[in-house]
Amino acid sequence: MTFGEQPAYLRVAGDLRQKIVNGSLPPHTRLPSQARIRQEYGVSDTVALEARKVLMAEGLVEGRSGSGTYVRERPVPRSVARSGYRPAGGATPFRQEQADGDGRGTWESSSAQTEAGASVAERLSIKPGDRVMCTRYVFREAGEAMMLSTSWEPLAVTGRTPVMLPEEGPLGGMGVVERMAAIDVIVDNVTEEVGARPGLAEELHALGGVPGHVVLVVQRTFFASGRPVETADVVVPADRYRVAYHLPVR
Repeated sequence: MTFGEQPAYLRVAGDLRQKIVNGSLPPHTRLPSQARIRQEYGVSDTVALEARKVLMAEGLVEGRSGSGTYVRERPVPRSVARSGYRPAGGATPFRQEQADGDGRGTWESSSAQTEAGASVAERLSIKPGDRVMCTRYVFREAGEAMMLSTSWEPLAVTGRTPVMLPEEGPLGGMGVVERMAAIDVIVDNVTEEVGARPGLAEELHALGGVPGHVVLVVQRTFFASGRPVETADVVVPADRYRVAYHLPVR
């Protein structure tokens, strides 16, 4: 292989990818068999297999037990809006994530006290092992799981208060800002960092993805006078959603 030349499996994968993109291999079409790829491109079985693996890792094809490998339906990405706009009277966590105010989505949640691990403790500026309230959400749109969220709040802030459980009590379902204000903790800043990584097995199972699919992770932290009072990981499938920011100009 000369300098700058692609490995054979990438060249084969690239040609098959182009056929998928331009419609020559439309959704639900069976991908050429390993033997067919070997003959058509004049490559070895190993090269043909690796090319198929590339397309599967990219989410362009999927294996069906006992049937073969097929081109996947390519979803049209939808936006998960992040916004500096806050409707009067507060909003549920899902409406904050969606920022559309129409409340079409549904969600499930569960909360439990636990000890902060090293990463969460660092984000909350507490010690590893300190008690936190961990709340896990599955958000759905039209019945389809579209977003996961796990949040942590230090019980040194919310413990033994009416807002200790984010989804219960008089302010259950309200946003972090409103809940904290009810206990005289004034949230004045929020940071978000967006990254991408392969989805964990349990995340992809919940979101309907396949092994190797990439997820977007929004790492969010709310602050009150410089003190972190809540941090969360928001996870969305990268092939189906885009994170769109709408920020006010000051």
